[in-house]
Amino acid sequence: MTENLIRPAHPDDAPGVVALRGVVHPYLVRGVESTRRMIAQPPPGEDWAAWVAEADGQVVGWVSAYRNIQTSAANVGEISTLHVHPAHRLRGVGTALLDAALAHLRLLGAKRLLTWSQPGSLPFARRHGFTPSRELRYSALDLRPAPPMPEPPPGVRLVSAADVDPREVHRVDAESSLDEPGDVPTDALGYDIWHHEVWDNLGLDRDASTLAEVDGTLVAVSMVKRDGDRMWSDFTGTVPQHRGRGLARLAKQAALHRAATSGVRTAYTSNDEANAPMLAVNARLGYRPVASQWSCLRDLD
Repeated sequence: MTENLIRPAHPDDAPGVVALRGVVHPYLVRGVESTRRMIAQPPPGEDWAAWVAEADGQVVGWVSAYRNIQTSAANVGEISTLHVHPAHRLRGVGTALLDAALAHLRLLGAKRLLTWSQPGSLPFARRHGFTPSRELRYSALDLRPAPPMPEPPPGVRLVSAADVDPREVHRVDAESSLDEPGDVPTDALGYDIWHHEVWDNLGLDRDASTLAEVDGTLVAVSMVKRDGDRMWSDFTGTVPQHRGRGLARLAKQAALHRAATSGVRTAYTSNDEANAPMLAVNARLGYRPVASQWSCLRDLD
């Protein structure tokens, strides 16, 4: 693999990037147009950058790197979804992509790095100074037949995100996510960044995304991103003071029902293995594990 085949990604790479992701990470859901926008209009404030490896005119590798702006920890950089087509491995492609990402993060002043690795790639991660930390479980659910629309208890109403002020959706998302398990503390995304990354995401299905309302106040959410007949449960959670009432499960089942009735056939999601409440919700809904990844950490000199 020669150095000049590693280059910055550009929007027209989107079809090749999605095709590659389908080979290496078939449980991830981001369509071509959503990927094109991500490359053309990166999230504000993250200093996001991405590179592809190209061979014979085809995208055979990908990596992105950015500043983590959703944590109070200082100088945290992330390397996301570094992957290489199986037919092009063991040729230095992954190392070249990693070097590009590390150089970018050094320029940003990152001191602590976070990335994710499939189990089979952990030896590569260790060789490059990363230490595995937490296991992330990926799960899938066949939506044929569609799950029934749940019947909420008295005082609870299930509403589509399409019918809600996005600032209220952001509030529930932010309040619900602060205690998610992870390697660094999680801070809520500011509204403008959330609006760009979540609400304006071209894959967001606002009609299927569902919130639970209790006595007139929105308190739980389940967001749906889709690509054709596949969907990703982007986030499901309940604000702390309303937990223990099954509201996240109600919102997620309603979201799955709505997605299925509009043509989605398979739903995917991921959870930290320490997130017992959501793993239990997914098990009750019928999800089955399909893959795992490990978060990995290292310092950057």
